[in-house]
Amino acid sequence: MLDVRRLRLLREFADRGSIAATAKALGYTPSAVSQQLAVLEREVGTTLLDRTARSAELTDAGRRLSDHADRILRMIEFAEADLSEAEPTGQIVLTAFPTAAVAFAPALAHSLRRHEGLTFQLRQTRPGDGLRQVRSGEVDLALVDDWTGRLPTRGGGSLRFSLLLHDPLVLVVPSGHWAADPGREIDLWRLRDEPWLAAPAGEPSRQAFDRLLADVGGAPPMPWEFEGLGTILGLVARGVGIAAVPSLALTAAVPGIAARELPGSLTRYVYAVARTASVRRPSVAVTLEALRDAVAEIDVMSAGGMRKRAPKDGDT
Repeated sequence: MLDVRRLRLLREFADRGSIAATAKALGYTPSAVSQQLAVLEREVGTTLLDRTARSAELTDAGRRLSDHADRILRMIEFAEADLSEAEPTGQIVLTAFPTAAVAFAPALAHSLRRHEGLTFQLRQTRPGDGLRQVRSGEVDLALVDDWTGRLPTRGGGSLRFSLLLHDPLVLVVPSGHWAADPGREIDLWRLRDEPWLAAPAGEPSRQAFDRLLADVGGAPPMPWEFEGLGTILGLVARGVGIAAVPSLALTAAVPGIAARELPGSLTRYVYAVARTASVRRPSVAVTLEALRDAVAEIDVMSAGGMRKRAPKDGDT
């Protein structure tokens, strides 16, 4: 009898390409991963990994079993969804990037509390981890952001992408700043020499900020870097500098700041992602619906109505 957990581990190895990367992704030690894959080899009676002193790769049999594992794991979820009761029960685990976690948490907690048999867990994740965690089964759903507009084309048929909203980059200044006046036109060239605050290099919002200022000519000035958009907004309120942040960061009211739309602003897309095989599960279905409903509540809270909600049938 094949062990489902070991099949999932083999599938993760096929995606990661090494014992060390698989162990890091799943929170195991490399030794534990190697031992479990060795047990799986004994269960199937054939060699699945071609091991050397420094590396390991799938054999032909390993690749075939990995493909079977992908189908088996999806069929298990389809079966669970088909046999589930109409009322959602059990635990639902959602992971989100930090600004989405803060923005969506109140509405989700209020909506999902109606289902007495359902428990909810919300985790924060680093950029790029959400899709992997959904695909591996570590979480049921992920809120992910994308500045390219091409993310669903990379997910394959195993993932279902539901577009929730379009989230533009907005200018945030102290309330006494000249750019806080809605009657004055925003001139990015004039703002280039202001003291800018931004996320550290490599963060998605920082990459968007760099592109924004690069578009007005020349290399952008070196900003002061701070971890966390909430920290940046607090510093703007104290007059330390100005910033360009995704409008979703403004769902929590921060006194002393003003937000303005930026000309030709960059926009990110915010998706809810689930495994295609799991979307019929009642617990996943009600959480997806709660996420879509939460967007309307977040829009009411936002400053200036700058975000655009996605269509109700925004699955991709």
